[in-house]
Amino acid sequence: EHDRKVKQYAGEGATFFLIILVGAILVYRAVKKQLKISNEQQHFMMAITHELKTPIAVAKLNLETMQKRRLGEEQQQRLLRNTLHETDRLDALCNNLLVSSQMESEGYKILKDEINWSLLVESCINDFTIRFPERKIEEDIAPDIIVTGDPMLLQIVVNNLLENALKYSSKESPVKAVLKQMDDSATFSVTDNGPGIAASDRKKVFEKFHRLGNEATKRAKGTGLGLYLCKKIVISHAGSIMISDNPQGGSIFTVQLKAQD
Repeated sequence: EHDRKVKQYAGEGATFFLIILVGAILVYRAVKKQLKISNEQQHFMMAITHELKTPIAVAKLNLETMQKRRLGEEQQQRLLRNTLHETDRLDALCNNLLVSSQMESEGYKILKDEINWSLLVESCINDFTIRFPERKIEEDIAPDIIVTGDPMLLQIVVNNLLENALKYSSKESPVKAVLKQMDDSATFSVTDNGPGIAASDRKKVFEKFHRLGNEATKRAKGTGLGLYLCKKIVISHAGSIMISDNPQGGSIFTVQLKAQD
């Protein structure tokens, strides 16, 4: 009888210990996850503050310079171009924040318009060529590729991919943009010669607030929202987005959407 009770107590004790152990592991994981989220949000707030303040500071300095000094026409035009470039950056950032928030709360109604994706991509490339005259964007855009979707959202996808490619590659290396159609599939790809993305990190880069930890990418400005938003938009259009290696070094981002025949 005594041995039976000892075994019973031992069994109950082991069960109780196991429950405590499992509970402790679950609590540890929950706390760790919360700390990770908190840390990412803190980094995001620091990044977004920097991203907002920089174009405002540059634009203010340019306007103050024009106000206080007598400048020639060429100098004035250069400062105005610089100011417009910074306000474009600010506008794109605000769009990313607004659309991200609206899509998460399901407050954004996605349009299903018939879009000439070829013209949209060419327009985006032209804007970047004006904003970054020192950079080279090689383009191979097949004409009149028609898709169904929201023009503003697809413009955000194209702009974010082009901006990332320019941001993370050297000023001397070109960025390549290709749009083509095979049967009922339209494919848009952006190729850069940047530091590349390890296979183990390719899912993480599409997570909200996530930024790669290597120094080459950390030196570039960013909020960790761009690629997250790209994936969310592409999925909402029943498409796919993926990353592959550029054989010459760097990455290739490819978006695939259903095209009209």
